[in-house]
Amino acid sequence: MMRGGLLALGLAASACMPVASPDIATRAAVSMDSSTGLPPMKSFSKPRPSPAMVSNADLSRDILQLAFSLESGRGLPAFTRFEGPVTLRLTGRPSQTMVSDLNQLVHRLRTEAQIDIRQVQAPVANITVEAIPRAEIRRYLPQAACFVVPNVSSLPEYLSARRGDTVSWTTVVRRERVAVFIPSDAAPQEVRDCLHEEIAQALGPLNDMYRLAHSVFNDDNVHTVLTGYDMTVLRAFYAPELRTGMSQRDVAARLPAILARVNPAGNALPARRLPSTPPAWTDAVQTALGPGASPAERRAAASEALSIAATLGWTDHRRGFSHYVMGRILQGADARAAQAQFILARQYFQRAPDTELHQAYVASQLAAYALGDRQPEEALALIGPHLDTAARHENAALLATLMLLRAEALDASGRLSEGRQVRLDSLGWARYGFGSDWAVRAKLREIGSLNPLKGG
Repeated sequence: MMRGGLLALGLAASACMPVASPDIATRAAVSMDSSTGLPPMKSFSKPRPSPAMVSNADLSRDILQLAFSLESGRGLPAFTRFEGPVTLRLTGRPSQTMVSDLNQLVHRLRTEAQIDIRQVQAPVANITVEAIPRAEIRRYLPQAACFVVPNVSSLPEYLSARRGDTVSWTTVVRRERVAVFIPSDAAPQEVRDCLHEEIAQALGPLNDMYRLAHSVFNDDNVHTVLTGYDMTVLRAFYAPELRTGMSQRDVAARLPAILARVNPAGNALPARRLPSTPPAWTDAVQTALGPGASPAERRAAASEALSIAATLGWTDHRRGFSHYVMGRILQGADARAAQAQFILARQYFQRAPDTELHQAYVASQLAAYALGDRQPEEALALIGPHLDTAARHENAALLATLMLLRAEALDASGRLSEGRQVRLDSLGWARYGFGSDWAVRAKLREIGSLNPLKGG
């Protein structure tokens, strides 16, 4: 499994890479240092998730695949979840932002997913979130930023059991104890993203599918906080009609009534029935964006993914992502060819539902080209519609990037005072998104270099 980040403007975007066990859910690592000397950090105080807009026929299919398969493709014999109230404890050395983000997440799970979950100070809980130094995670899973495993409650307990079947999700009969390991010294946004993805998997779905456009349960890593769709999935997971040990047939029989209650609008929506993603396309994307491949191998893999998408006649978000991946690969070798791929990505994303955030990522790429081509007004037009999208999806790294691009475009348009203010406003979001002082300043320099008036 690989989760490729979308920001290609030099961002150290998260990407889940292959790890020691394909049955351990992980999130990829991003380098971090401590930060000082910048404006106060900003954070998102009020979630604004969009409600799920999905037919119940599609949602039923999604839930069954999320519940009965792992990211590795292995099947699960029975439905599992926590039964009864769920307790969660935080241990280790968490930062204040981590504590705040976890509190907000637990509140969302209680109110939106209607899961009976609460934090406790007890020595044992159903879910133990352990904040440990990044180096400790990399020592055992070198390419992971965070991960979740069943049947343990601490890192020493995991290390004692990691070579056996105890920590394999394929052997879980009933969820009773799960450990989530989060880096204590990562950027605040990365820590929050890990909390959302790994705690969601601790509670329910263990699978990721490229087919899902508006979900964190997707290897493309576009969405980093739980969406309205995700909360609907989790609410269905914890419906009273379901229980641990049910077969896929049993769950499928009960889902129509459950979804009619938790997603009533979905009864009237037509099913899209997107085809499943073939392993060959997934493997090609993983090679293109993952570690270890040469530039030639990456380009060949990106071409393969694009060829598969075209041959299958895809017009959904996966076709757009195929062009986006190709644009990423071409950027260093052929800027104009890369730009053409980003334009095609935008066209496909615009045709598909639930792709507002995908379009915001593409806009950051195309705005960079417009800025370099001395078209600051075009850059401003590209950026403007997507600032609120980045904010609504709580993506501080993307929001800061768009704001910094806007600041450079304003400077290039002669609106220097406006540019200075936007740049200053962006730094608080950059601190949350990128974390370290050096990473924020590197981002400032990088985007500043795109401005031809500054010698870029």
